[in-house]
Amino acid sequence: MSPKRPRSAGTMPGGVWLRDPPAPQRSPSLTRERIVAATVETLDRDGMAGLSMRRLAEALDVHATSLYWYVATRDELFDLALDEVFGEVALPGHLSWREDLAVFMDGLRAALLRHPWAGPLASSRPLMGPQALARAEFVHAALVSAGFSGLNLSAAAAAVSNYVIGTASVEAAWRQEDQGGARRALGEHIRRRADLYPALAAHPPGADAGWDAHFARGVDFLLAGLESYRS
Repeated sequence: MSPKRPRSAGTMPGGVWLRDPPAPQRSPSLTRERIVAATVETLDRDGMAGLSMRRLAEALDVHATSLYWYVATRDELFDLALDEVFGEVALPGHLSWREDLAVFMDGLRAALLRHPWAGPLASSRPLMGPQALARAEFVHAALVSAGFSGLNLSAAAAAVSNYVIGTASVEAAWRQEDQGGARRALGEHIRRRADLYPALAAHPPGADAGWDAHFARGVDFLLAGLESYRS
């Protein structure tokens, strides 16, 4: 008899987190943990386009129908794998709220860059898994300790997370290309059209520092802005 497919409610984005985990099968060879680990490995190697239920089943040496005991769709594999990446982000001890957020942002960026598919995926999926929610709780708690509440709190928390996810996604995309060649081509394109882009021509993007320095400066700007807003 084929494994029973998870109920259809689980097919909504993030729905894998809205139902109880399935009971273990009679054979302990296939577990959610093994599925998640193999999914992350496949995504790291082949990207999102390279993930399918069939290929994952082959990597796990099981029949594809066995996976449906644990997940309803390929998108649920994305949700599980993405939450695993968020679990790599260590939460700092209770420092000042600004230091806590700065350490968290550095850690999230590092995790997303280790898994180049994770940034774009995080911007397109609801972050409802336990690891992601624990990190959201950390960010919110730090901001609450700084005096934020209501709309200010939710907007500040979104600014923190979205800055990291956005910049990591852009950096990961550039790293997959010939950065030197692409930047030179972009610079030449802007210079030839200096009448249309005078500010860019006079101040070429990224010409004076690397990714790390740009990210760190952006964190400084963001946290300083939050500090001044609450003053």
